[in-house]
Amino acid sequence: MSKPLQMRCAQRGVAVVTALLLTTLAVTIVASLFWQQQVQVRSIENQRLQLQKDWIMRGALDWASMILRASARQFNYDHLGQPWATPLADTRLDQYAEDGKSASDAGDAILSGSIIDAQSRYNLNNLSLNGNPVADEVAGFKRLLGFLRLPTSLATAAAQAIADGQPTTASTTASTGPQTVAKPGSGTLPMLQVNDLLAVPGFTPDIVRKLQDYVVVLPPDASATPINANTASAEVLAACFDNLSLAEANTVVEMRRTAPFRDNVQGRMGERLNKAFSPTAKIGPASNFFLVYGKIRMGRAALNTVSLIRRPANNRAGSEIVWIREQ
Repeated sequence: MSKPLQMRCAQRGVAVVTALLLTTLAVTIVASLFWQQQVQVRSIENQRLQLQKDWIMRGALDWASMILRASARQFNYDHLGQPWATPLADTRLDQYAEDGKSASDAGDAILSGSIIDAQSRYNLNNLSLNGNPVADEVAGFKRLLGFLRLPTSLATAAAQAIADGQPTTASTTASTGPQTVAKPGSGTLPMLQVNDLLAVPGFTPDIVRKLQDYVVVLPPDASATPINANTASAEVLAACFDNLSLAEANTVVEMRRTAPFRDNVQGRMGERLNKAFSPTAKIGPASNFFLVYGKIRMGRAALNTVSLIRRPANNRAGSEIVWIREQ
């Protein structure tokens, strides 16, 4: 083969290799651009889904608040036979349309939830008042722990932890009135939710899980909240009195199914069980705090939340959202 022919073959080979390299580079760049665009589109979709879930959840909370307000206008007591206590099963939001779909294709938005009386559970903030543990409340919490077969010594530890993180009210002059101040020398943060018990020595994840359905942490200004005798479990009811057994508490639970308490809880319990109960026990027939559990599923996205709704003590027909937390 002549030398010029060899050179021309070599040049064509280099040109082919160069063309392949340029083609590969172009394909790589285009693929990278498409991938980045897909990531951006997915990110925008996720943000849109998050906003839509938030708005649906806000609507669900407004609906729950409306039910609680309607119940308060009709009754001056709260029990498990009222509409608010009926859970919402999985419900398709048929009127919701995504990406321009028709209503028949919009069945991927599903809402479910329930309302739980927060005062059916023991308020841990009752364990301390003005930065000092309350002996009667500690004794009641010990009884609750005993009914749940948990170490009763945890009551003292929990009360001290709450007292250490609780602000105190210091009296000043008549012109300034009482003032709330931080407890000096305490580096303990206030307890905001039941899981905060994990920071208290002796509490384990298993113990906290067992307590989840029996205790709650209500806002500090709602301390000394009474237990609702119409909604509390037998264990919580029995813990309210030092002379009420768990078996007798179960009898009270059965009694209220057909005849909920409207007033004078201790008196009606005494008549049924033929014994006297302390009139100073923190127990009553009504509630001001409710936990709203909500779950939304939208295609690949899901949102689980729990919210606390307060009905003001001086206006049971009103309501306000205290906090919203994702689970």
